[in-house]
Amino acid sequence: MTQKWYKRKRYWFLLFLLLYIVVIYHHQQKSLPENISYNGKFHDMSDDEIEFLFDLTYQDGNEEVYEQEIFDEIFNIIEEAETFLILDFFLVNDSSSNEKDFPPLSKQLSNKILQQLETYPDLQIIFITDPINTTYHSHSNAFLEALKDAGVEVIFTDLKQLRDPNPLYSAIWRIGIQWFGQKGTGWITNPLGNDSPKVTARSYLNLLNVKANHRKVVISEKEALITSANPHDASGYHSNIAFKVSGDILKEIIETERAVVQFSDGDLSLFPNEEQVQPNNTSNNSSDIQTKVVTEQQIQHAAVEAMDQATKGDTIWIGMFYLADRDIIDAITDAAAKGVKIRIILDPNQEAFGSEKSGLPNIPVARELLEKEGDIQVKWYNVNKEQYHTKLLFVKSDDKSYLLGGSANFTSRNLDDYNLETNIYVKANNDTSIVRDVQQYFNRLWDNQDAIYTVDYETYSSLTTFKKLVYRLQKITKFTTY
Repeated sequence: MTQKWYKRKRYWFLLFLLLYIVVIYHHQQKSLPENISYNGKFHDMSDDEIEFLFDLTYQDGNEEVYEQEIFDEIFNIIEEAETFLILDFFLVNDSSSNEKDFPPLSKQLSNKILQQLETYPDLQIIFITDPINTTYHSHSNAFLEALKDAGVEVIFTDLKQLRDPNPLYSAIWRIGIQWFGQKGTGWITNPLGNDSPKVTARSYLNLLNVKANHRKVVISEKEALITSANPHDASGYHSNIAFKVSGDILKEIIETERAVVQFSDGDLSLFPNEEQVQPNNTSNNSSDIQTKVVTEQQIQHAAVEAMDQATKGDTIWIGMFYLADRDIIDAITDAAAKGVKIRIILDPNQEAFGSEKSGLPNIPVARELLEKEGDIQVKWYNVNKEQYHTKLLFVKSDDKSYLLGGSANFTSRNLDDYNLETNIYVKANNDTSIVRDVQQYFNRLWDNQDAIYTVDYETYSSLTTFKKLVYRLQKITKFTTY
């Protein structure tokens, strides 16, 4: 009897193990939904059709200064929309673990949309977001509910359609946990903030899949804005960047958002037709500026391509919240070995959602880069309680530059077809306004013009053996947010 029981137990264990391996493999290798990992075509643009924007928080003596452009421009786009609006934002909530007063971005955004809908009742609005804003369906979101009540099509991205960045855990979640759902009475402290609604255990277990629709996009019939900034109150003082574009590229950006709505079972009939998009093309466009939209892993390919173009004497500038992707690191070190100057500004990864962090992954990655041959220099943004949340690459040669910016951190989770991400990729002559503006941005921060924006590597260089071990284990197991 004991032997039969043992054989039966072993049989079921092997069967589960086989199922577990198959689920891991399938959800790592499965085909992506149509038009995900999108590589657009280059569009010729004039200087008037592309603009670089940024938010900066910095210290001026004892005073904290906020220079903010991005949400003013987002609100302008909303106020000028007459035919349609498409918005896609990762974080839209007022959750916080910090007692600091934050700008009410989520409420302001919601109110702007509602006001514009009152002015233009026929305005078609699609709002795409991530289920983290209801902590995976544990509770409602007042701002999104107000939009729904006004007739806005609010779509929560169906993350199950995406590949699994945390495969060892996600396979167990897919086999068993997901079938119990997430709704119910919450009783666990919300990871986004102590004052936020409690969450169910099942929602918390969903969170551990650690994947997201991480995009930050606004599109109207006239223009689009791709940014690293979230309309999330506790993120209101983060330093961020954005690119505003117009012209024929709008049609492709719309297609990248249509793809998300399609696999999330949203209403595709609300998307604009060709006649509703107003590219506002100028007749004198030349090849001085070429721009395209790239999403998901195509962002990684664009970054590597841009850095591969650099030759001896050129400069690669990077401003980044998270830097950990191996393909990106290899491209940086390969460029440095060719005699390219590397200048990197990183967030020290000391804070997230009001909680103290350990400096991973940027501190070990910075040390690794500085140990390589070549002219590689790293500085930290001089953060207080906010983040240097920028995601920007700038490759500068004698006469031409490459720019890449948007929602994507330079990590495997953001660049290997796991998260949804949107960036703008630009090739431009150095005498264009867009190149001059980005160069001025980096010069200002690196040289500490007018204020102390950046500090030397040694300020946050401490790397204990324990941190090294945690970093390596996280990279091996993929059980990490980067």
